[in-house]
Amino acid sequence: MRILIADDDVTSRLVLKAMATKLGHECLIATDGSSAWEYLISEGVDVLLTDWMMPGLDGPELCRRVRDELSGRYIYVVLITSLANQEQVLEGMGAGADDYLTKPVDPFAVQSRLVAAERVTTLHRQLVEVSAQLELANAEATRLSLTDALTGLGNRRRMEEDLVSAHARAQRTGRSYGVALFDFDFFKLYNDHYGHFAGDDVLRRVAKSFDRTVRLGESVYRYGGEEFLLLLPECRGDDAVIAAERIRNAVAKLAIPHDFKPTTPPVVTVSGGVAMWAPGSSLCVDEIVKRADAALFEAKSSGRNCVVVADQSFDEQLEGVSSLG
Repeated sequence: MRILIADDDVTSRLVLKAMATKLGHECLIATDGSSAWEYLISEGVDVLLTDWMMPGLDGPELCRRVRDELSGRYIYVVLITSLANQEQVLEGMGAGADDYLTKPVDPFAVQSRLVAAERVTTLHRQLVEVSAQLELANAEATRLSLTDALTGLGNRRRMEEDLVSAHARAQRTGRSYGVALFDFDFFKLYNDHYGHFAGDDVLRRVAKSFDRTVRLGESVYRYGGEEFLLLLPECRGDDAVIAAERIRNAVAKLAIPHDFKPTTPPVVTVSGGVAMWAPGSSLCVDEIVKRADAALFEAKSSGRNCVVVADQSFDEQLEGVSSLG
């Protein structure tokens, strides 16, 4: 262990150092409370053996600082006093000391305190390691709970959380944002003729294409089934359309064969619908998504493999919109 001996008496320092070194420990020496504190914050000390009375910071104040300001790691503190006063011992314990010694120090007493110190500091290091592992495991569990298992994109839960955050931020900053919904064209026909395993593979390939194509600040999620949602924070209408077209074109460029598709080109394509929220709008998140869905419905009705932007006429279509597949 690395032990810091803080004492203004040279004889006491030498005796304690000799005892600790003989037991195989590394020793640092401080001649007053202030220099002891500098060691404590910079030298990775495991055990502090500190005199009660010292220039600068006294022993109890050093204990309090260790417990209040160095809580990220555990330092075992032993107060050394020339007074075998029970009230003083309790005062030191209340300040944060783990144990105490009385002068003149006895070698056996020092050895027994250091054995206890090594046991306690080892246990605290193990607890820190376990805590760090648990934090990593919790972070991974949280990540998985927000990730779609098939595509690796954000799932519906992650999407809803991010949409609420983006909407609140837009209201707060007075900046617009966009939402685009995408749906595979004739995906049922693809599944029927190529099989569901091939359909899952296409979903994964297209999802990777989405992930590669989105720009900084944009996010894409699996909305459900073969539908995906693109969130465009702080985005103007023209930019939202450009982003949606970029996504649509990226999927077409994959050139995944879809020979049973009744329209050209005979490759997997997607249709998209875009909706915007603008400052001053009374629309909520769900209504923005419904407008994007209505625009997607219009894209499907217009021949597919295209992007349509929602306008006011879609407000009348928000109820009962259904997908064309």
